[in-house]
Amino acid sequence: MYDSKTTLRLLILLMLLGSASCASIQAPQREHLASANGQLARCADWFRALDSAVAQSGVADIAARRMAGFPYLRIDRFLAAMKSVATSDPRAWQAWVDELRVRGVDGRQVEIENLPSAQIAGLAAGDREALVMRTQECAEQLMAADLSNEMAIAALERRAFVADDYSSLKRGLGLYEFTRLPFYSGVQGWQDSAVQTLDRARRGDHPAAQLQRYLPPDLPVYNRREVREILARAADHPLGLPQLSAAERERLFATYAPVFAIETGGDFDRIGRLFWSSAVSPQVDTSQPMVYRRLGYVRYASRTLLQLVYIAWFPERPRQGSFDLLGGHLDGIVWRVTLAPDGDPVLFDSIHPCGCYHMFFPTPRLEPIPPPQPGIEWAFIPATLPAIAESERLIVEVQTGSHYLRNVSTTKASIGATYEFADYHELRSLPLPQGGSRSVFGPDGLIAGTERGERFLFWPMGIASPGAMRQAGTQATAFVGRRHFDDADIVEKRFRLRY
Repeated sequence: MYDSKTTLRLLILLMLLGSASCASIQAPQREHLASANGQLARCADWFRALDSAVAQSGVADIAARRMAGFPYLRIDRFLAAMKSVATSDPRAWQAWVDELRVRGVDGRQVEIENLPSAQIAGLAAGDREALVMRTQECAEQLMAADLSNEMAIAALERRAFVADDYSSLKRGLGLYEFTRLPFYSGVQGWQDSAVQTLDRARRGDHPAAQLQRYLPPDLPVYNRREVREILARAADHPLGLPQLSAAERERLFATYAPVFAIETGGDFDRIGRLFWSSAVSPQVDTSQPMVYRRLGYVRYASRTLLQLVYIAWFPERPRQGSFDLLGGHLDGIVWRVTLAPDGDPVLFDSIHPCGCYHMFFPTPRLEPIPPPQPGIEWAFIPATLPAIAESERLIVEVQTGSHYLRNVSTTKASIGATYEFADYHELRSLPLPQGGSRSVFGPDGLIAGTERGERFLFWPMGIASPGAMRQAGTQATAFVGRRHFDDADIVEKRFRLRY
């Protein structure tokens, strides 16, 4: 039993925690909690309880970011960039809010799916399906109230942003304005090495290990006229978003999918499916080659351009000795295709899932724009590519061990193993061996267990755990400067498109 003094201390602590929790909830949700409308109050409290369960379980998902005071909405960098369009046109505004709502539903469903059974029972609303239904019903109630309130609408528009993934505090403590100079010199050294590697490969240098080719699945593909017709429908959408059926998505991904040619010096160079075992960090099953894919969007000259993103995972980047700062568990290669409105692939770019090693490969329809200032990472172009014919695919060659790009070239036919497609969304809720599910990404977007030694050296650049694998939407891609893989203006800032 507690004595009276201990009980009093516990009560005071609970009151402080409760007041802190309330203080963190912003308008209009805060006003709904105190509303005389019982239905609104219960729904606002439902989201508070759900958020508490999600936080306690560590299953928060940040594929799209939360919006303070609007627990049923979420936003990404593309939608944040579309705010100016939305606020200038009522039809676009409604479409914009609908997209915020779609991302809210998506994030909530992932979090509910990953909640432990004890938390599901603690919420006392039934099974997971019942929780999803309750969440959607309450979202509709709160949204109807908020969108009829001018102050709530103003708050929504003020908070429609995504903070960048750089810590100004770390940069300040690390004397960024001085330390960035040697870091930039290191970046230039890597860039020079990458250019030399591609040049040697194009001159016919032999790979360091046997090349294993992975071909896209044998699925129907589109010709450029058909792609142009599909993309033309986007003009009817207020935000310029192409409305794709599942079958259209599948064929588009098959149409532009690359061939991966990987120097294979060991199992660490084989691609496969992520899964949970008894380990703390997800593993890669290389028995079946797999490439994950997702859609992306950028803005160019007031138009929305479609992007197709392909991600291949490796079991590790093997360490080259005790003092290797770059090696560690899991690695990957991300390949992105940006389509012009007529269906031509006009820009290819690549990173690793850590956000590192960003390279751009423009075609002749793009003219590079110089950086606004010297000494920042802007658009590293190790090579340009010719116009890609309909009958051609790109071969993305990858080096053994480091998984750096070795070369990018075209091919009309090829032989090799065939990879399967998987939806990137699946990584946000993978089955656990003991039952239930969990995202491979933590609440901060990082994959636990993939930390690299470089984080102890590179922290002054302001990026959380540099070198660790991370979720799409959290990939800062420049140590010097500020740049994200999902910046909505990443193409328009760096290239001029010739129509």
